[in-house]
Amino acid sequence: MSNAFYSSATDVGLFRDNNEDAIVCDGQLNLFLVADGMGGHEAGEVASAIAGDIVAKAIASGEDLSEAIQQSHRAILHAAEIGQGHKGMGSTIVALLSQGNQYQIAWVGDSRAYLWRNQPTGKSLQQLTVDHSYVQMLYQHGAITAAEMARHPEKNIITQCLGSTDLARVDVDEVWGHWQKNDWILLCSDGLTDAVNDQMLCDVLSLHQEPQAAVDALVKTALAQGGRDNISVVLVAKPPASWRQWLPGRFTRGKMHALLKRWRGGANRSAL
Repeated sequence: MSNAFYSSATDVGLFRDNNEDAIVCDGQLNLFLVADGMGGHEAGEVASAIAGDIVAKAIASGEDLSEAIQQSHRAILHAAEIGQGHKGMGSTIVALLSQGNQYQIAWVGDSRAYLWRNQPTGKSLQQLTVDHSYVQMLYQHGAITAAEMARHPEKNIITQCLGSTDLARVDVDEVWGHWQKNDWILLCSDGLTDAVNDQMLCDVLSLHQEPQAAVDALVKTALAQGGRDNISVVLVAKPPASWRQWLPGRFTRGKMHALLKRWRGGANRSAL
């Protein structure tokens, strides 16, 4: 999937027979996300698809990004209870919501967001998210070093995910930032970061000026490095200015969508 300011790709990898990842790229909402499902064939992909669908609908209705993710957690639990997918299915999520010159990133699990900054003074890659994982917890408590994290035998154990049956609510972490010229934000599942380290990410991003070319190269690099998991990548530049950013504060996206629907349907325009 490609647009003037964003691109995405997902690949099953070299060892899996199904893809449990889901991607949402909504240029109207300026919402972008990667969800990495867990639970085996016909379950992980159900959980990740629910996560993406519910978050997009909640944002379109004017919900906060964090609350939208909470809603997706509850929706996955409910789906498992009624036999859609399987009990125990779950998903990580990392989501970007851009509004004007600002952006918000929220996540649960170990899918990541990075900021790629390409300035005349230099290029830099910054990891914006902090994994909800066992090895991250060990590192934060000083039990292992940063170098040991990458090769730890339990590096893929996460401490929470959407759909966790023992959690009424998940802890959604968030960061905010301001766009600068030539910034890109990279969202990805661990199928990319387990195969491609930060230096390799920098090397690939440095070679490409267009999001789609960079996305394709990142997936190709992950496959060349073994491709042991599903690989999902979303790359977003600053979205173009939208009429939404000049709307009065009382007009949420959901209200505006409802009003536009009525207008297009021939309703009395005095309602506007």
